[in-house]
Formats: sequence, C-alpha cells, structure tokens
Amino acid sequence: MKRHLTVLLALLTGLLVVPASAHASPAAGTAAVTAPAPQEALSPTPYMGWNTYYALGGDPTEAEVKSVADYLVSSGLRDAGYQYVWIDGNWAAPTPRSSAGDLVPNPDQFPNGLKPLVDYIHSKGLKAGIYTDAGPYIPGKCGLGSHGYYQRDADQFASWKFDAVKADYLCGIAANLDPKTVYTEFAQALRNNASKRPMIFNLCNPVTSPDWGNYPEEQQSTHSWTYAPAIAQSWRTYTDVGFVGEIKYKDVLRNYDANARHPEAAGPGHFNDPDYLGPELGMTDEEFRTQMTLWSVAAAPLMIGSDVRKLSKTSLDILEDRDVVAINQDSAGVQAVRVGPAGTTETWVKRLANGDRAVVLLNRGDSPATLTTKASSVGLSGHRFTLKNAWTDQVTESAGTISAAVPAHGAALFRVRPATGKPGVPHVVAGLPQVTQVGGDAVPAGTAPLVAGGDQARVEVTVRNDGAQPVFAPRVELTVPDGWTARPLGKAPKLLSSNHSATFAFTVTLPGTAAPGSAALTASTSYEVIGKRRLRQETTTAVVVAPAAPDGDVVLSHHQWISGTSGWMSPTVDQSVGGWSPISMLGKVYPTGIGVASPSTVRYYLGDQCSRLTATVGIDDAVRNVGPEGGTSAFQVIGDGQVLFDSGVLTRDDIRQVDIDLTGVRVLDLVVGDAGDGGYNDRANWAGLNATC
Repeated sequence: MKRHLTVLLALLTGLLVVPASAHASPAAGTAAVTAPAPQEALSPTPYMGWNTYYALGGDPTEAEVKSVADYLVSSGLRDAGYQYVWIDGNWAAPTPRSSAGDLVPNPDQFPNGLKPLVDYIHSKGLKAGIYTDAGPYIPGKCGLGSHGYYQRDADQFASWKFDAVKADYLCGIAANLDPKTVYTEFAQALRNNASKRPMIFNLCNPVTSPDWGNYPEEQQSTHSWTYAPAIAQSWRTYTDVGFVGEIKYKDVLRNYDANARHPEAAGPGHFNDPDYLGPELGMTDEEFRTQMTLWSVAAAPLMIGSDVRKLSKTSLDILEDRDVVAINQDSAGVQAVRVGPAGTTETWVKRLANGDRAVVLLNRGDSPATLTTKASSVGLSGHRFTLKNAWTDQVTESAGTISAAVPAHGAALFRVRPATGKPGVPHVVAGLPQVTQVGGDAVPAGTAPLVAGGDQARVEVTVRNDGAQPVFAPRVELTVPDGWTARPLGKAPKLLSSNHSATFAFTVTLPGTAAPGSAALTASTSYEVIGKRRLRQETTTAVVVAPAAPDGDVVLSHHQWISGTSGWMSPTVDQSVGGWSPISMLGKVYPTGIGVASPSTVRYYLGDQCSRLTATVGIDDAVRNVGPEGGTSAFQVIGDGQVLFDSGVLTRDDIRQVDIDLTGVRVLDLVVGDAGDGGYNDRANWAGLNATC
C-alpha cells in the first residue's frame, strides 16, 4: 500500500510523467511494461474516428463508407478530430486470397476495390483504417487471417495507402497461437512495409475469461499491456463493449474498469483501448455522456461505433464538445486514476500537461447524488480554485471542495486549477430533486425513485456553497407534471455561508390517474452574489411512475414491468433470451415466462396487492447446443429490498421451484446473477411466472 500511495502522490503532484495506478500495480513476477516503440509519434494523442463494426455489422459497403465519410465532414465531426474511417471485418471476398496470395476485397461490397475508396476518404481530409486477424484464415472462425502472410499483407495495406491497421485475434485464439509472438511479428511487418508508409497499429485481442471461456492469462486481452506499448499505438484491454447494434451502460463500466487496471502502460503515442463509443446503441443520453467523460479522461482512442448519419443533435454535441475532447487529446497522454475507494460513487483524476487536473465525479448508482472531493485529494494546493465544468462551460471558484449534483448513471467533469486575481463566482451546487420518502416509507439509498398514482412523496433539493464568499437569499421552486401538486415545507434561509448547505423539502402529491412512465421533477434554484445579478440554476430528475398493479391470478410475464435488463439483448417474454426458441429446461417446454442472460433484473410494481408468487427457475436447454462452458446462474426474488428467495448456484442440470409469500410487497425484483464465473452461456429462465393478486 505504501508504494501505491507514493506513486499516486507523485502522479498528482506532477513528479511523474507516466501515471501509476492508485488501485492496481503489476504483481511480483509479472512482466514489466516495455518501452514504447519509436513510431509512437504516429499518434502522440489518442486517435479519433469511426468504425464500421457496431453500426454496419459484418458487411460494410463502398457506398456506406463513402456516405459516412461525407457525413463526418458535413456534420463537423472531422473538424472536431474524428479523422479515421475504419473498415472492420468481413470486407474480404469469400475466398479472401488470390492464387498469388494477395488479399481480395469482396466485389459485391467493394466493386472498385479498396484503393479508390481509400483515395476518396483521403480526398475528404480523412484517414483510412483496415482490419485483419493475426491468426491464419480458418473458415467459420474469422473473415480473414494474415498469419503466414504478415509482410505480404502489410505491403498490400500500405500500397492501398491505408493509415491504420486493426488486427483481431479470433483465428489467433482458434489456432492456439501466442499473441505476444504473433503480434510482435505483425507489428514488425507493418513497420517494414515496402512503401515505407506509417500506419497506426491497433492490437485487438478481445479474448477475455470468463466471458470467452477459460483461457491462460497470457492469451487474454488483460495481458496485452505487458508487451503492446512497445509495438502498437493502442491495444484492447477487455472483451468487446457490446454486440452489433448494441452497447449497454453496464458493459461500458465493465470495460472502463478493466481498462483502468494499468494506467502506467499509457503515454504519448501508446494507449489502452476500452473499445468504441456507442451513442444511441442502447444507452440514454446521460449514460453516453458518462461514457464520453470516462473515455476522455482515460486517454482512450475515441472511435465512434454508431451510424453517425442517424445520430441526434444531442449525441453529436456530446461527441464534438471541445473542452471534453481537449482533455482526451491532452499532450501529456496521462490516463486517469481513481482517488479513494471503488463504489457506487467514485472520484477519478487525470493530470494535464499544464498542471491542471481533470476531475470526474462518477455516479454508478440508480438515483441522483451530490458527490464531493477535495482539491488536495487530486494533487492541488492552495486556498482558491477555479472550476470549469467541461460539459456546461460554467466557471466558478471553490475554497477547496469540488462537488456536483450528478444524475443516476451520470458523471460530472471539471477542469481544476489554482485561482488567481479577483474572487470569482462562488461554486454553488444546486442539487437534483430527490425522492426521499413515498407514503411515509424511506426510499433506500441508491435505488431508482418510484411513485404510483395517488402516492404522496417527500422530495428534497440540497443546495451547497463551496465558494469562499457567502451567497444570499437562496430559493428553490419545484415544477411538477400537470395534475400533480408540490407544497414547500419550512422556510428558506437568508444566506448560505462558505462550506454550508441547506435542504429545501416539498410534499408532492400524485393524482390517482397519474400516467405510468417517466415524469420530470425540475428544481429552479436561485441566489444572490455580491456584485452580480441574481443567479439561477435548473436541475431535473426523472422519476418512474409505476403502471397499475396486477389484479387477480395473473401470468406475471404478461404484465407490464417497470424495467428489465439482460446481460445481452433484452428480457424475452415466453421465449429463451433472444427469442430463437421456447423456454425449455431439462427437456420440458414451458409456455410462459421470461428468458434473460445474466446479469439481469426485471422489476414489477405490485403495490401491496399480491399474496403469492410461483415459478420454475433454471438454465435454458439452448446452452446445450453452444458448449460445455458457463451456464451457471443464481436467482433471487427481492421484495422492497428484502431477499424472499435465493436459489443458490444452478447449473444446466438444475432447476428450482419458487413459491413465496408476497404479502405487503410494493416493488418486486427478479434478479439473476452470474454465479461468480461471468455471464458466458448464462441463458436463464423465469418459467411459469404466476402471481396471485
């Protein structure tokens, strides 16, 4: 621990050029990080661009790639830094090599070949990337493979004038190759290409246990950091962040955490790669803003996975935000480290080249929270600090506390430096409206707020002043949906002194006819600052209004749930997850139920109206057609935060019967965990899910 604290202090105070992890370091006996390759100047800061895979899947075409290249220019994404147009897998012909051994593009997708397409991309002021695999071509395992042809393929990519090459490992792992050996050989071939053309090398080994099964550590993505900095400009640090057309927030956090294990491996010209950005592929705008925040402080390559032509203005604004991109592109190339413990809320800090700190306040939880840290904790000294909110551009001054009201699944991002000159506007945090009680019962911390028609709820807004000067006459007004009422409780204070806070409370009443779905509570916070006009901040929290509770003997899987998550895809009604087959366990088919992949939570509103739940839980027979690995899960039924049923670990050869009392339960959660071995092959079923209400 002493070594960890010493290197973290050195990082935060600027004594080290290369960062060290605040929470992870190489274990004794593991390989040290190798010196970066001389060609690191190819990408002194993380490269930025777009890749075909998540948006276009396995069959990109010349027309689609040209269209995206055009849009990168017209939308302003190119000028924001997104320069690389990267053609991913399945671009080659069904027989990927000619009789002479050259790679052949699929004529149905690229009727003019790749060279004219690369020329077109270059004519737009963009750069071009291409894909291959480090293993040998094995039909059915990968679209093509370069093993045995490294120099020939490197020369061919260079002759087509590509600027970057991504090397996958699908056939590499199928052929049981050593990734360090073959990637080093391929990197050497790229450097020695006959055209002497500089090409970025993205080392893309996605093999990760337990997600892929059981593999030796040296064959996994989590081992690449030990050798990749010497041979590549970037290297994948975990498995894929999603599937074609689908990138979820939980997997974004998973990949970020894995990527954060070895920040010492990153630096100018060589970067850890947690995979691609996924706006509008399964995340809310808030969740994608969080991904952009985390990828930026991680000094990660910013490669867009979505079809940019279909993105909303909100997504484009997030991608193009100058202050956020500038943090990612900072010349020091330092990767953020966590300050303090891991948990639902966290602080991450990245030292910037000019001595500033980029500070992230991350809220992984399902309810809004006000998060804080100290300037001294992120390596800054002094009595006054300027805080620039990278997302809102608001500039304020703090007496030493860095804080923000952060939505559920959100992240605040500040650029912090010691303040100089005249005092600035005090840093006042207008809290997000928070439901703290419903019907007199406290809402458990960290849970998503849930109300129903006819409910009466207590809503609180906490306002804090972190500036050195007081603010006067603070006021909060709460706006609620039509038909709802909000009644203030108590009196507002006359002032907020430095480092003090005040909580404004309201009683909110819903009509019995309140429509189910999402509703907004908006707080308008205002206050006076000496020498300034009355300042105002507006904050909004979304609350879930529950659907009507079930009535009678119901098939619960046919009743509207509040929310449903699945480890991959979405919960599937009356079929195994994915919808490809009926629910089946131990050879018996069940006509009703819910199919999910771990981890999963399906939430229902019961409103204290039900008395009994029955079901059969287990692993779907579909796993028997995939392989012997994985296929273990644990099932829990949770009522109002209390565990009512726990199956223990179930394999594909086990089922359990559920028969529990639901008396008094308002909110029911059906939870499936991965049983501690990851979600590989975990196709889980809630079969015959019946409730008596």
